[in-house]
Amino acid sequence: MAAVPPRVPWDRGQQQSAQRATLLGMDITAQLIDQLDSHWTDQLRPRLAGLSDEEYFWEPVAGCWNVAARGTSAAPIQAGSGTHTIDFAVPEPRPAPVTTIAWRLGHVIVGVLAARNAAHFGREPADYFTFAYAGTAAGALVQLDREYAGWLDGVRGLGAAGLTRPCGPAEGDWAQAPMATLVLHISREVIHHGAEITLLRDLYAHRDPARRLTGPAD
Repeated sequence: MAAVPPRVPWDRGQQQSAQRATLLGMDITAQLIDQLDSHWTDQLRPRLAGLSDEEYFWEPVAGCWNVAARGTSAAPIQAGSGTHTIDFAVPEPRPAPVTTIAWRLGHVIVGVLAARNAAHFGREPADYFTFAYAGTAAGALVQLDREYAGWLDGVRGLGAAGLTRPCGPAEGDWAQAPMATLVLHISREVIHHGAEITLLRDLYAHRDPARRLTGPAD
């Protein structure tokens, strides 16, 4: 986990494809929104219903990065402005620690969505250090829903012209990448991290309380 949101790769072919789609009369904004929102509505968000606090904080192996009550973590960096902090380190260790549902939700909420909503769509500034992480699963899902809705509203407002303009300095070395590339990147991030979170839910549901998950059976 980096101290700043990861940058999107520059892909001139995607920019040209967006321009061609615009010329052909395709509603490229609707296509991009549907790619993510159909997955969110039909698959990902329903799989998060009923998330418990025990699942939210569950550590399937020893040494996980998590979201923890302030002052209780042993991570090199404990970021956050509220009652809970999120674990990480710079540079990230290799291999990186396994991360919990709480950590992965925090990454999606802040690094994937809130930071980009702030950079591109008028949200107040947000980053890993200033965000107030939720101390409950229900609170995290409220934050997730809010940032997701903000992102989708922002993308809807871009239109064809907005999708082909450069991302700008908020994306660092990729400032000249078209907004369409950023939109595709955020879709990938939400989809693949969402899959990780739902897999952790499956592992939690099928865990064997009689067996230690941090090592071999006795």
